[in-house]
Amino acid sequence: MGMLEGRVAVVTGAGRGIGRGVALELAAQGAAVVVNDYGVSLDGRDPESEFANQVVVEIQASGGRAIASGGSVADFTSAQGIIRQAIDRFGRLDIVVTCAGILRDRMIFNMTAEEFGAVLDVHLKGTFNCVRHAAPYLRAQRSGRIVTFASGAGLFGNPGQSNYGSAKSAIGGLTKAVARDLGQYGVTVNSICPVAATRMTMTPAVLKAREIRKKQGIVREESALRQLENLTPEDVAPMVAFLVSDAAAGVNGQFFLCAGTTYSLLSQPRPQKTIFKTGRWTIDELDEIVPKTLAEGLANPAPPRS
Repeated sequence: MGMLEGRVAVVTGAGRGIGRGVALELAAQGAAVVVNDYGVSLDGRDPESEFANQVVVEIQASGGRAIASGGSVADFTSAQGIIRQAIDRFGRLDIVVTCAGILRDRMIFNMTAEEFGAVLDVHLKGTFNCVRHAAPYLRAQRSGRIVTFASGAGLFGNPGQSNYGSAKSAIGGLTKAVARDLGQYGVTVNSICPVAATRMTMTPAVLKAREIRKKQGIVREESALRQLENLTPEDVAPMVAFLVSDAAAGVNGQFFLCAGTTYSLLSQPRPQKTIFKTGRWTIDELDEIVPKTLAEGLANPAPPRS
């Protein structure tokens, strides 16, 4: 028997990439899985449900239980239907993993309002929609696990991804708040910042950002000591399976960077340096003190071109 035997999970964006890996792993651990995928192209257009169906076939062929869901997480009512599918078909809900996402990369001076909004709709609103509809069930049974997906793009920033970075950073805030809302009811809410070779990470914007960080000596996903192309989506799934298990009952409101077989607990934002005086600071005082204290050693992530 697997560690998730008898549990019921909803995994969004599960037709391909990391979501697919998560759905397969949860099923292998005994969970019944609602495999949700709108089946869209990378930019969120041209929906079709074949990808979710293929994952369901894989799970069933291995003796697991799964059903496909083609609903869009970006729509509040549709997201409610995704959650209802789990309860109607399997009789309960224990796990929600929100992997669904799209990209519409463009530099900020060229980005349209539609491109910005569409990415926030899928990532941020999509996460909220699913968590919002799942919360009453999990609260009532006083147990459950939610795993959201944030990103290094929200922590460190990637050029051309102001929409994606904004959404992922906001998901971080959402995760922390919901962890406090639901923790008292025995429900944990944690987040994964994944690093893997998928349609969403092998884009020009992401690859360029990685090269810039290397030149600046900023070590992030390179700490996995591997090239991005060698980090598979399936590498992320075991950590998700752990976080939704009973073994992680005391882990709540935390963020984990998962890059290949390197898993890291990310630190929460905390004051790093502080200056203080009695009375309001003057500009002259700050001009004198800040470069020697708060701003000392800070690197410009995008210095002007020569």
